[in-house]
Amino acid sequence: MAFTGFPEAALDFYDDLEIDNSKVYWELHKGTYRTAVAVPMAELTDELAAEFGSAKIFRPYRDVRFSKDKAPYKTHQGAFVAVGPATGYYVQIGAPGVRVGAGFYEASGERLAALRSAIDNAIHGAELEQLVNKYTRTGWELGGDVLKTAPRGWSTDHPRIELLRHKSLTIARDYGFDEIIHSAALVKQIRKDWRAATPLIDWVCRHG
Repeated sequence: MAFTGFPEAALDFYDDLEIDNSKVYWELHKGTYRTAVAVPMAELTDELAAEFGSAKIFRPYRDVRFSKDKAPYKTHQGAFVAVGPATGYYVQIGAPGVRVGAGFYEASGERLAALRSAIDNAIHGAELEQLVNKYTRTGWELGGDVLKTAPRGWSTDHPRIELLRHKSLTIARDYGFDEIIHSAALVKQIRKDWRAATPLIDWVCRHG
């Protein structure tokens, strides 16, 4: 079926889950999760698949084996379209509403070294710097795992040291509770956002 928007029940579901993250709550409301969250997310990503590829819709369960936080359920539902190793397009819904993003979410040592080498390059690094500046000027939030100091082997006065510090690099945009998240128009908006993010994805895939 065509995506018609996330219902208000999806936001209410996650509001309550943040308060009572328990199996009892989940079992009582798993029907709401399916109809208000899982099914609409599948419909949304299906409509985007022809252009961007099939999405992995993440399981709602947390891996608590090595975590002090034993809350069993994620407080958002995410979906990811991979176009490279840990690189691609992202969308999620949770209590704060809808968030979209793109970038590389982690990198092996060898791949990270290749990306940093490209950032160091005058031409390729300047290209990424221009992209990032454009995104931040147009309302995207720059994110990722960032070192507090320069990575080993790089000077703190490198002209692109802020980019070199990134162990992952993402851009994201929030739609929160905007009315668009409850309508079919969200598909068009996310398509527009992901198209805008494609130059970043392409840069990462070329150099990493």
